[in-house]
Amino acid sequence: MATLKEILTRRPVAATIRLTVPAGAARPAPPVGPALGQYRLNLMAFCKDFNARTQKYKPDTPMAVTITAFKDNTFEFTVKSPSVTWYLKKVAGIESGSGRPGHVVASTLSLKHIYEIAKVKQSDPYCQYMPLESICKSIIGTANSMGIKVVKELD
Repeated sequence: MATLKEILTRRPVAATIRLTVPAGAARPAPPVGPALGQYRLNLMAFCKDFNARTQKYKPDTPMAVTITAFKDNTFEFTVKSPSVTWYLKKVAGIESGSGRPGHVVASTLSLKHIYEIAKVKQSDPYCQYMPLESICKSIIGTANSMGIKVVKELD
């Protein structure tokens, strides 16, 4: 339960903006510029802060960003790691998943690959309290729906 002081000091939210921006490549050009510009947010401040936070990732890694814009033209944002599908495609070395998952196998991965992806995804704010086994099961389900076969060990 929120205290009265917390309720009174909350800033009114103007919008919540969700974007996918390449790591270290946020520029005031589209898609970032128009999305933040319509709420009169400081584009350069966002770009510099985002690029500083994502410099540890390889360039052109798609990062999911959730920006909370407040009515006083300030903002906060959280950066999530790339999507599971992006990781699976990178590890499997494929451009896209199978056109007919369950019938046509696009690629094969081992449980070791799944475990490594799960360890990276566990650092996400939404997954940090999930057990590693649950994250692995979710990743295996995503791999199956993409037509990627998961085996115990690669031959």
